[in-house]
Amino acid sequence: MDLEQAKEEKALESSDGRQATVAASAGGVMNVFSEIKELFIDDLARREKIRLIVGDQEQLTREVLILLQGVHQTPADQTSDLCVEARTLFEGVRKNFGELKATVLPGSYYKFHEQWLFNTQRLCFLSSLVVYLEEERLATKEEVAAMLGVCASQEEGGFHLDLEDYLMGLLSLASELSRLAVNSVILGDYQRPFGIFSFVTSLSDGFRLLNLKNDALRRKFDALKYDLKRIEEVVYDVSIRGLKPTVTTTAAEDS
Repeated sequence: MDLEQAKEEKALESSDGRQATVAASAGGVMNVFSEIKELFIDDLARREKIRLIVGDQEQLTREVLILLQGVHQTPADQTSDLCVEARTLFEGVRKNFGELKATVLPGSYYKFHEQWLFNTQRLCFLSSLVVYLEEERLATKEEVAAMLGVCASQEEGGFHLDLEDYLMGLLSLASELSRLAVNSVILGDYQRPFGIFSFVTSLSDGFRLLNLKNDALRRKFDALKYDLKRIEEVVYDVSIRGLKPTVTTTAAEDS
């Protein structure tokens, strides 16, 4: 009897040990998932905060867009005031991006990038439009980044201007300039379409140097040829009607 009782006690001890091990293991699993739960809660809260900041940014973008739409009804020599006002609005954009940078943790840029991606592309377009209206040239990635208040490359800082966002903005610029070419003729400005044609042609040639594999960027680039064709038709119509200002005419007007 003593031997049997000893065996029973040993079996009970072994069973209790296994139960304790299982309980400890279950407790460890729950601790891990409790920590994961906290990370999920923090992630959702951060996304919501970013959503609110981007919402304010989108409102600023609409204000800049509405302002710059005035260029289609404004003579070329009077667009400087619009550019000055636009640059003033971009001060708010830079402040807004500062809030985003403070919210996004280091190393998490691309985790949340899609939340501000589309609006950033629109801002790249608008900032490059301002530079073109001011100086009739292409805004560099560094200039656009400075107007937005972010770093030009990832190496300079975690929060930066993504290259594809910049390129998408330039393609939108080509579409806007095709509209401007048409509306310039309506305003009686027959010289501006020729400058736009030269610029967009160079822009198209530049994009052809790139091996574009991004589907969205490639589709946007494919639309560029239609923008260029539209501008070319405007230039052709002005030329065959004898409305293109000559160097002699321009010089005479300046004198």
